[in-house]
Amino acid sequence: MRDCTAEINRPMKTTVTANIIIALVCGECLKSQAQLNILKYEIGVGAGIFVYQGDLTPSRLGSYKTLKPACSVSLTKIISPMFSLRSSISLGALKGDDSKYDEPAYRKQRNLKFSSPIVEISELLVADLLKNNSPKRYFGFSPFVFTGIGFSFLNIKRDYSGFNEEYFAGETRTIEGLNADAKHTLPKLIPVIPMGIGIKYSITEKISINAETTYRLTFTDYIDGFSQAANAARKDSYQSHTVGIAYRFLTNNSVKCPVF
Repeated sequence: MRDCTAEINRPMKTTVTANIIIALVCGECLKSQAQLNILKYEIGVGAGIFVYQGDLTPSRLGSYKTLKPACSVSLTKIISPMFSLRSSISLGALKGDDSKYDEPAYRKQRNLKFSSPIVEISELLVADLLKNNSPKRYFGFSPFVFTGIGFSFLNIKRDYSGFNEEYFAGETRTIEGLNADAKHTLPKLIPVIPMGIGIKYSITEKISINAETTYRLTFTDYIDGFSQAANAARKDSYQSHTVGIAYRFLTNNSVKCPVF
């Protein structure tokens, strides 16, 4: 006598197995599709100011009396819901002037000045603190932090023609330091370590606006052209405050799940 139960169970087992395979295939397909969906690029432009920080200003926050305009262009590759890589170029200038400050009194007598155009290229790792790089979480505000490495091209013009040598006659250190600075070759290219914070607001899936502050750690005391005549123990630096807009676009990479 035929075992009808075995005949019935065979197609049922086959169906269950097939369903499991289909579920696994679709699951992996959807997972791959989700991963590829976050492989996006973003182009951005920004504008703002460069702030010089060094020996020719008494404020640790920088010389806000000699601000110079700045602009930037960037290309960002989004690599995960949290992290992205940003390549950027920034253009602007730096300026410092002792005579802008009444206190301490010696600054107007020292009267050192400098200016320099600046071109900065950098590569930054950006972390979206709310993981809003995910395709499902575009809209609203999102804070971010970043750091990386860069190089700045300078053309420093220093001016010590207004230096009051009689006022510093009793301070040989300042006069000797100025003589040493005058003989020092000024840098044309310096490495920098940018680090900063910002916030962005996504208007649509593709368009966002942002504001950020970036501080550059440097390894030279001659961005302003002077060191020994001022504070040789303190390195020069600079920062920027910018606002910008970014446009995000998809790559052509896509995965289509099979139809079952």
